[in-house]
Amino acid sequence: MNIDQQQPVTQLDRSSKVPLYHQLYEILRGKIIDGQWPKGAMIPPESELCSTYQVSQITARQALDNLVGDGLIYRQRGRGSFVAQPTIETSLIRIVSFTEDMHSRGYDPRSKVIFSGLLPADPPIAKKLQVEPGEELAQLNRLRFADGQPLSIEKASLVHRYCIGVLDGDFESNSLRAVLLSQHGLKLIRAQQRIRALAASGEMAKLLSIEPGAPLLGIERVSFSQNNVPLEFLQIFYRADLYVLQVELRG
Repeated sequence: MNIDQQQPVTQLDRSSKVPLYHQLYEILRGKIIDGQWPKGAMIPPESELCSTYQVSQITARQALDNLVGDGLIYRQRGRGSFVAQPTIETSLIRIVSFTEDMHSRGYDPRSKVIFSGLLPADPPIAKKLQVEPGEELAQLNRLRFADGQPLSIEKASLVHRYCIGVLDGDFESNSLRAVLLSQHGLKLIRAQQRIRALAASGEMAKLLSIEPGAPLLGIERVSFSQNNVPLEFLQIFYRADLYVLQVELRG
């Protein structure tokens, strides 16, 4: 399966402004996603990671803690850490990219940019991003495909002064989250999200190859950087006939 994503990170770049623990996390995560470490495989212990990648025990532990938090590995007392079975509900409990989400569902993702440019923030979006109306936003709208079929429309509005020039990249091939981290040192660490049902407008229906008025699943998300500052307001409109959100509830 050809997955539209950046080449995986394979070694640490000590000159990068991206923290070493996150670089190590990306390396280990890549081994899991690519299948080098299959479900149930034992992850090298912290001491081995420290020796292999020449990092401190704190760095290795933080990278492993992030993998645990993502649900990619689990720990067993006295035995070590192991690759977990991927679960679809992770899309509701952590911030995931479209490619990650589709990959977990077994689809081949693709993106088409339908708008990219700088726009002034209108009052509703300015309020969500805690900026003044008229603040310059970097706007990136994409049509998302799964196995060649249009699945969703995604509209990302970012506070441009935090990530000057962010729209210069190729976002039909690259992840916006990855560019924010690698080029601007910004990581989305938490989000506030709302989900609601709505009807497709004529323009949306044409892009998604559905009838006007067809049901959509709408998601609005405000994502915060590691500085606890609102960075991105994201709107996603999914075809309700193709996309289902699932989550496990426990009593």
